Amino acid sequence: MSQSTPGPTFVAAPDAPLNVLITKTLTLPDVTPEEEAMIRVAAGPDAIVNIVDRPRDGVPLAADADVILGIVPQWLFDAAPRLRWIHATASGVDMFMYPAFLDSDVVLTGEKGLVGSHLADHAFGLLLALVRRIATAVKLGPQGWDNDHRERMRYSELELEGLTMGVLGFGGTGRHLARRAVAFGMNVQAMDLYPVSPSDGVDSVGGPEALADIVATSDVLAVGLPLTDATRAMFDDEMFALMPDGAILLNVTRGEIIDGPSLERALAENRIGGAALDVAPVEPLPADSPLWGFDNCVMTPHTAGASQHRARRNLERFCRNLVALREGRSLEGVVDKQTGF
Repeated sequence: MSQSTPGPTFVAAPDAPLNVLITKTLTLPDVTPEEEAMIRVAAGPDAIVNIVDRPRDGVPLAADADVILGIVPQWLFDAAPRLRWIHATASGVDMFMYPAFLDSDVVLTGEKGLVGSHLADHAFGLLLALVRRIATAVKLGPQGWDNDHRERMRYSELELEGLTMGVLGFGGTGRHLARRAVAFGMNVQAMDLYPVSPSDGVDSVGGPEALADIVATSDVLAVGLPLTDATRAMFDDEMFALMPDGAILLNVTRGEIIDGPSLERALAENRIGGAALDVAPVEPLPADSPLWGFDNCVMTPHTAGASQHRARRNLERFCRNLVALREGRSLEGVVDKQTGF
């Protein structure tokens, strides 16, 4: 995910005890007693902390909430007139970008920069499953030992060392992808929508003007971009036509960045070497989608965001932000609501 200059990075220090509403979600399935105690200490003396099992259960409590930790659909936002700050339990925040929220003064923070490690792990798992034909072997089972299948796998396996990975979007996920690519002996080039510093084996990071050249010169093209109006369906027929023969598309961020029919055509016509995807253009991906039928397309059902550390990392950031709020300091992980990341 890219890093831009955010809007307001702080909320005025409260003049009364905080009222905090916490809604459990897929990435925050539970709050242990120890974690609840940690939140209460961070929220300050006399703070009110309510924890509910799902966002819908938070509606009766939202009227007095100053802060919400979780996911806030518009119907919950509309029920919270005193709301000053939301801390999202999600890395992508496109679900928050409805007009009422965008036009408000409510600050949004979240997991920005915290999820890159496990997303990159998953991305390389998918990439290896594709280029080393691991997914094919698992699907074949005992039949994989048949000489025809075995030889076909051996003759088509690729080695990552010496290949070039192009990273589109050089934020947390992009940097972790680059770090792993370098460890595999790959060359890495990167671009971002905004000026960012190079790191993790990347000597320089190009701007939007570098997009076409990176697409045209990468053996593996890794998408690390957020979903915005500008990136939605950006991988269309024209973009796939720029990719070199045999190049692989790798995406573990947002599926809607890829135009589904264009990807299907690129695979069917062998315009690209394959696709390794944790996210799909439409989710859940229908059972009759042509993507299921391609041997050179490996997919997982949007599970890359899982980690045994994820919820705790975000809770710790939330607690640091609660203390910063009370002390009138800037918050961590602020999202620019106008750019969407």
